[in-house]
Amino acid sequence: MTDRTVFQSISQRHVISVVPTASVFTAATVMTRANCGSVLVIDNSNTLLGIVTERDMMTRVLAKSMDPQTTTVADIMTRNPDCIAPETKVTDAVLMMIERGYRHLPIVNNAKKILGVFSSRDAMPRELQAAESLAEFNDKMNDALG
Repeated sequence: MTDRTVFQSISQRHVISVVPTASVFTAATVMTRANCGSVLVIDNSNTLLGIVTERDMMTRVLAKSMDPQTTTVADIMTRNPDCIAPETKVTDAVLMMIERGYRHLPIVNNAKKILGVFSSRDAMPRELQAAESLAEFNDKMNDALG
């Protein structure tokens, strides 16, 4: 198993973000330009309000025939998302993502400063495999305990 942290593993060190009043179309454009699958929603003081992912856009906008030009990210974002500390081990972050159904986790330090976003794509195959093994073990233990 590796001891890489999520902060060591992220490929993109700058934070991709939009304000809550931005349209979904604008957020999609920002994500496309940055080649990433999520965007953080922040206020003017850089406080994390939420996160919007490609999946959110698909399930909360396109599948409901909402207009991405007029729908704001505040309307579809996941508010107050779970975050991880920069020193979190990659395997632990991936395990959390598996168990909670996430693909992206904001990385925030103790001072609540946003440092980036950890994506499942940032994990190495051996880290993914270790987390999947742990998730399977946890499932078996939960089944055994009833």
